[in-house]
Amino acid sequence: MGNRGMEELIPLVNKLQDAFSSIGQACNLDLPQIAVVGGQSAGKSSVLENFVGRDFLPRGSGIVTRRPLVLQLISATAEWAEFLHCKGKKFTDFDEVRQEIEGETDRVTGANKGISPIPINLRVYSPNVLNLTLIDLPGITKVPVGDQPADIEQQIRDMIMQFITRESCLILAVTPANTDLANSDALKLAKDVDPQGLRTIGVITKLDLMDEGTDARDVLENKLLPLRRGYIGVVNRSQKDIDGKKDIKAAMEAERKFFLSHPSYRHMAEKMGTPRLQKVLNQQLTNHIRDTLPAFRSKLQSQLLALDKEAEEYRGYRPDDPSRKTKQLLQMVQQFSVDFEKRIEGSGDQVDTVELSGGAKINRIFHERFPFELVKIECDEKEMRREISYAIKNIHGIRTGLFTPDMAFEAIVKKQVVKIKEPCIKAVDMVIQELINTVRQCSNKLECYPRLREETERIVTSHIRDRESQAKNQVLLLIDIQLSYINTNHEDFIGFANAQQRSSQTNKSQSSATNQVIRKGWLTINNISIMKGGAKEYWFVLTAESLSWFKDDEEKEKKYMLPLDNLKVRDVEKSFMSSKHIFCIFNTESRNVYKDNRTLELACDSQDDVDSWKSSLLRAGVYPEKTATVESETTTTTDNFSMDPQLERKVETIRNLVDSYMAIVNKCIRDLMPKTIMHLMINNVKEFINAELLAQLYSAGDQNALMDESQEQAQRRDEVLRTHQALKEALAIIGDISTSTITVPLPPPVDNSWVGGTSGGRRSPPPSPTAPRRMSAGQRPSPRGAPPPPNRPGPLGPFNNSADSPQAPSRPNRAPPSIPSRRPPPSPTRQVPP
Repeated sequence: MGNRGMEELIPLVNKLQDAFSSIGQACNLDLPQIAVVGGQSAGKSSVLENFVGRDFLPRGSGIVTRRPLVLQLISATAEWAEFLHCKGKKFTDFDEVRQEIEGETDRVTGANKGISPIPINLRVYSPNVLNLTLIDLPGITKVPVGDQPADIEQQIRDMIMQFITRESCLILAVTPANTDLANSDALKLAKDVDPQGLRTIGVITKLDLMDEGTDARDVLENKLLPLRRGYIGVVNRSQKDIDGKKDIKAAMEAERKFFLSHPSYRHMAEKMGTPRLQKVLNQQLTNHIRDTLPAFRSKLQSQLLALDKEAEEYRGYRPDDPSRKTKQLLQMVQQFSVDFEKRIEGSGDQVDTVELSGGAKINRIFHERFPFELVKIECDEKEMRREISYAIKNIHGIRTGLFTPDMAFEAIVKKQVVKIKEPCIKAVDMVIQELINTVRQCSNKLECYPRLREETERIVTSHIRDRESQAKNQVLLLIDIQLSYINTNHEDFIGFANAQQRSSQTNKSQSSATNQVIRKGWLTINNISIMKGGAKEYWFVLTAESLSWFKDDEEKEKKYMLPLDNLKVRDVEKSFMSSKHIFCIFNTESRNVYKDNRTLELACDSQDDVDSWKSSLLRAGVYPEKTATVESETTTTTDNFSMDPQLERKVETIRNLVDSYMAIVNKCIRDLMPKTIMHLMINNVKEFINAELLAQLYSAGDQNALMDESQEQAQRRDEVLRTHQALKEALAIIGDISTSTITVPLPPPVDNSWVGGTSGGRRSPPPSPTAPRRMSAGQRPSPRGAPPPPNRPGPLGPFNNSADSPQAPSRPNRAPPSIPSRRPPPSPTRQVPP
């Protein structure tokens, strides 16, 4: 009958297929199987019916097989069939099987020739079959029929590829003998996915329909277009036989007589026919299952291990249990609180290495963004001196003052302090946005309970908004406190007497810090012309007095060094085609910054990098560009005036005093702002989540409704449990299986370079195993049965070519590339020409 162990191995895979078909593709496991591939009217359906011994497949015009049919043949004492989609119902009338296939196909694809990749699973028990599992795939077609789409050919090819690309799938390539073999779609597809021929078995049908005087002997002997596993020929019933209800048993007997009586095939009759094909497929599938079983078991175990923890959580799960909902609510709120605190305070476990967390982003706001915004509000130097001169003149009125008025100093200081309000409020807004983003990220773990997630986000976000007004009021209060009293007795204030002297000393101390390295990193110079190589990335080093860039981070080859004198920085709008964020450095005296360029455009991958570099440039003394108003520009250009030397000294003194006092104010604000926001916003929100969130959720409404799980979560739970159970059953099924089968070694490789050959698909056949060189027309090979040369494989496929038929008459080595091939009837008295 076949291999020892096949009675266990193939039914084993049938059970596994049923187990996994019930859960869809969740396990993503490739089960060993045989896919039947061929063009329309190639005889695929007839081959399958011959295997079963019954007419059960639909017939008619167009694509007969419009959905993959997984056919499981099981040897049994009685004969019946059953479908997986109506399991438990036994079909003893195979006309009803055909009707069920048609009905189930129409249910999914429609009644007008549509197709679908969803398979139909049919199991046939019979004493007349060997254990086999085959998949009947739709025939390859060229022209759409009915309501089929215009790309029906590509859709069918894609569907076939889903099956035959799997390494665990054997390919049964069916080709009719009365067509050109070199143009076989089935063999071409098999060649694409199995170039080594490890999984392909060739089947030649319709041998009885070839033209008189032609045969397929060269093909069946694996000489014309060789396959590693060889070819098997079969003779199916004709359409007339089918219409006439010819019995399949009679057809099988006629097939056997055909091979025994045909002069070209009788020497290999035992290697041909449907029974032989069944045995070969059974043998190949059994060996294939045995070879793939260890890897298959390992894959099952790894997937089962991955699902163990999740399945354990779901096991015994009762969605409507009130006590479970209460416990789950407490756990979810606690987890939300822990996640929020970890994102804000930082955590040593499960550190995100892809992007900054909420706490890290808030830290950047405190120490990079906010100081940068404070510096941006500084007014233009000329404009400040003008305001000081006006204040001095207005205070003296018609008199000429001998001393510098302190009221001018207070007026200018208060005007500068008021400007601090805007960056302070902006910093609060940025922190609030990061807090809200953190809340949303932490609530992602609540997505299985949509109502709970929605209520949690609403309650915490509302609390953040309530604290926003308090935080902003407190920040404005800090500014008002600074305005209420100008403390000229502060220990850091230089005073009138030391204003001029302290100013010069400050300039000297700033110029002394020359070699301090502030920042290093990669930047792209964006405004290099294409003629000079286009934008390039360099390693930049920023010190207190220069900006240098090198070829790489080893800093051996310096490309350029740019002094920071008179430099400022401005934002550049991101271009439509660019994915980078850009800022530029320019000279305030309208000089070229870099070679012939007035500006140096530098590009980063993210806006955060841009902000960080601008903050570092700020520390080096490169300030952002001031945006003067149109009114001030007009005043500057139209109101030209000159100050007398005495007024200039007074303006310079007050200017130094304002700088000194504003440095004190900025230092104080930069210190108090993070503390204020931390106390009123961040710490308060953490305490609220820890202490009050649960109570707020209980008062929000029905707790049972809050813990109603989403439909996706219910589906996920069911899928995990079913998959876990199927994996356990599969491991139990194959746990004690014996894989001791008769091993048939895989034949050696053959030359299969014929696919995609010369024009018209025609190639000369490979040389005969007995021919030492290519022969011209009219020559004859050496006597059959001679041993093959060392560089040519001997017996190929499931049959032995010449070794099985030493009585075969000598034939000329013809070179027809396809079937049919014409040859005069053999004659025992033919002589070999000299």
